[in-house]
Amino acid sequence: MLNEQTIFSRTALLIGSEAMEQLASRRVIVFGVGGVGSWCAECLVRSGIRRLTIVDSDSVSPTNINRQLMATTLTVGLPKVEVMKARLLAINPQAEITALQQVFEQETADSFLLDSYDYIVDAIDSLKDKALLIIRATQTKARLFSSMGAALKMDPTRIRVAEFWRVTGDPLARALRKRFKRDALYPARKFQCVYSDELLPNRGTPGEEEQTMFHKAQTNGTVAHITAIFGLTLAGLIVQDAIDK
Repeated sequence: MLNEQTIFSRTALLIGSEAMEQLASRRVIVFGVGGVGSWCAECLVRSGIRRLTIVDSDSVSPTNINRQLMATTLTVGLPKVEVMKARLLAINPQAEITALQQVFEQETADSFLLDSYDYIVDAIDSLKDKALLIIRATQTKARLFSSMGAALKMDPTRIRVAEFWRVTGDPLARALRKRFKRDALYPARKFQCVYSDELLPNRGTPGEEEQTMFHKAQTNGTVAHITAIFGLTLAGLIVQDAIDK
């Protein structure tokens, strides 16, 4: 059986054994393993993160295949977190992967024990639940990294990283700020976001299956290279922070 020393030899060559130990000791939780979160989770494990919790209530659907790492014609109908866990353990069998098929919301928030993690990744789509996670996460000792909207974008050169209150041109960030102001409830501290200021129109129309499966006012188009870059950037921010410490 391959061991971690072999699997991560090229990473260790670049960053050194002490940094590898830092990565292996960190606890990370990723909320949402869709187009952004799935790529983030895989990159974290391939980088040497050993203790990872992934959270998502959904199962793989056919419309996920164009952009979500674990979504294939063979995994449709299976729980996303279970498919993702199997893939991550195939990368590193010694990793400690916890898969939670749950929703982060007001009723379940306390059960996730956010204070027990070093890093929290927000890749949630729901505005209400995303706002709640940001509020709760910034009240802990953990470092939060958040994804803003990855839909309606095509240009990879416009993807940026900025502190939340400095994110510009992103409708999701704007909606979050409006919600925080409305509720007079703000994040306890600053946190970094991955975002793009590009905003394209939908040029097509949703298919019949998509209209049946999703109960949204509007379903927006998304492509793999954008969601992947968002997720990989989030993972990179965690890896860099862990090494710097």
